Amino acid sequence: MSATSLTSTLPTTTEHVGIFARRVHGWSWQAFSVGMGTGAVYVSLIDIHLPTLLVTHIATAFLLLSILIFLVNLVALALQAVLYPPRSLKLMTDPKKAVLVPLSVLSLETIIIGIVKNAVPDSHISMNTAYALFWTYVFSSVLACFPMLMTWFNNGHDVTDFTPGKLMLVGVVTANVLDDIPPTENRAIGVLLVGYFFQGLGTFITLLFLSIYFVRLVSTGFMKGPDANAAFVAVGPPGFTALALLGMGIHARDILPAHHLICTEAGDVFYAVSALASLMLFGLAVFLFLFGALPWWSKLRTSPNSATRENSKSRSRLQGVLGCWSLTFPNVGWIATVRVLGDTFSIPGFYTLHLILVVAMCLVWLTLFVLTMTAFWKGDILLSEESLVLRDRNHFAGDACPQGNGTGSDGAEMDNIAHPNLMHVPTLQGDLEQGPSPND
Repeated sequence: MSATSLTSTLPTTTEHVGIFARRVHGWSWQAFSVGMGTGAVYVSLIDIHLPTLLVTHIATAFLLLSILIFLVNLVALALQAVLYPPRSLKLMTDPKKAVLVPLSVLSLETIIIGIVKNAVPDSHISMNTAYALFWTYVFSSVLACFPMLMTWFNNGHDVTDFTPGKLMLVGVVTANVLDDIPPTENRAIGVLLVGYFFQGLGTFITLLFLSIYFVRLVSTGFMKGPDANAAFVAVGPPGFTALALLGMGIHARDILPAHHLICTEAGDVFYAVSALASLMLFGLAVFLFLFGALPWWSKLRTSPNSATRENSKSRSRLQGVLGCWSLTFPNVGWIATVRVLGDTFSIPGFYTLHLILVVAMCLVWLTLFVLTMTAFWKGDILLSEESLVLRDRNHFAGDACPQGNGTGSDGAEMDNIAHPNLMHVPTLQGDLEQGPSPND
């Protein structure tokens, strides 16, 4: 039977799907990357050597904006889970989509750092609250990463589909929380050890992923198309680890002697080893940045295969703008390390270099934010087709309704209950007429 004759025999519906429903259905975990990039600008600005009052106010504005974006994402995904469970479940169980779930925790990291840096010194929140936020982030990282890893490794994957892994920033949060906990407190020891433990765990796992990433590059060359943005994700683990080790080493120099642990020189040993490892990882991060940046523009405009090339002709270039936010957040680690190295080795030139990099970061953020808002306004991102919204809505209704005859005042509603398959017809008809949607 032809598609034309089949659609003519199918019942049709005049049900209209509003723009709000399409937005909620089309929302994805990748939207957290916008908040991460905004938080990245805050972290960069607040770390400027001797910042002016104006810079501090601008940084605070970016912090508030990142909190707003985080809350909008949470509300949108919560509504999606309630209204369209199939769509929400797919985003968390599909191996290729589930890797985006930890972005929510990374977005939370910049918010926690902002709260600790601003609210605790001004006595808006107590040191106990900062301590609670630390453990909140630790548990959130574990809850986000382990299910994602189980989902990813539940099936085999081709090495040509592999991209670098993300790193949870427990060590960076540790260094900032320890700024507000006196070294003589017992809690300082626990926070320090947990920070080293999880930072080491995450670093070595992501370095293993980085090795697989280089195997892919040997096999296929530089990543092409939208995957070219993922090259900057590789910069994050060594860059943030360098920053975390330096920060924790500075605190270890005070905490360990205060509690008479290991030996009298243990604090200085921890600090020296952390500084050495940090400098080496900083070099790796800079190399990976250049390694990804030099071919980025030419590879971004290249489709990986003919099918993708044909499909891209009918799609807006702005549909991949969310992936471009990887130009911001992963680079914060090594950029912030530049400033800390200036403190460590008393080299003023590092402060100047850091300022230049922060200005570049702000310009990149401004460009991406304008492009993202344009894509959002035009409906190129975070917007589902009506047929997909109806499909997931009707699937949920069909699963929730018992089959068989029933009695009720609404005959049409009970007819749908007695024949749940009719509720799927609008989606089938839309698929036959319009073909599959890239948002599926």
